[in-house]
Amino acid sequence: MPQRRAITGRSQEPRQRFAEELRKLRTSSGTSLRQLGERMGWDWSLFGKMEKGETLGSPEVVQALDQHYGTPGLLLALWELAAGDHTQFRERYRRYMALEAEAVSLWHFAVSVLPGLLQTPGYAREVLAAGGSQGKELEQQVEARMSRRELLQGKDAPPFRTILSEAALRTPLRDAAEWRGQLEYLTEAAKWPNVTTQVLPLSAGMHGLDSTTLMFLRIAGARTVAYTENAHRGELIEADAPVEQLQRKYDAMRDLALSPAESLKFVLATLEEVPCEAST
Repeated sequence: MPQRRAITGRSQEPRQRFAEELRKLRTSSGTSLRQLGERMGWDWSLFGKMEKGETLGSPEVVQALDQHYGTPGLLLALWELAAGDHTQFRERYRRYMALEAEAVSLWHFAVSVLPGLLQTPGYAREVLAAGGSQGKELEQQVEARMSRRELLQGKDAPPFRTILSEAALRTPLRDAAEWRGQLEYLTEAAKWPNVTTQVLPLSAGMHGLDSTTLMFLRIAGARTVAYTENAHRGELIEADAPVEQLQRKYDAMRDLALSPAESLKFVLATLEEVPCEAST
């Protein structure tokens, strides 16, 4: 695969430079759009539209292309310029995605939304739509989120622990059939050898992470970073002291959660309450 190199696009317009770089990387690798689509697991027409400048794609799609071409960070940097988004959030998100791919274990807490790594397409679509995504861009983001689920699958998948607030399990999708599918997927994933699922019941009361969705990423070499998120912003935390403080809060909260076996029964009981037919 091509090694990372300097940006050489002729166009000075960010969106066109991004499209030109995508096209150069693909053609230099001797790959057709259809072949790229097959290798990446996305519809090849998406990459064709990105190379024409008709769409930018999502950050997750672009990061996957960076990994495929061996150009870590290059395409995502161009994507950010093309999107006109120089905010610190994008920078933190880009770094978080890179660290997630390197993590040897992951620990998560969900306040009101189930973790992206365990979402079904229907659940992801409704969550992303609620955030303002729509049309083709929405479908691209759903596909990108589904591709991330592969992180937890396969013989080399890292251990993943998630603590789900009961509130996340009491917030159903509008379509009952989609909600059943999501709960069924949760019960299936809970049985995977590398996945540990616990439920924090509302009866546990207040705790130190009441309004914070949290992910810990343990990187090789015993280094741990944290990523916190609420409805409006996300923050990557790498300094030892605040990470340790969050870990103490997480450990205290885990002591309040149901055991994995009890949690599975809780999810199954929630599943039994869902109507068998989709709502209209």
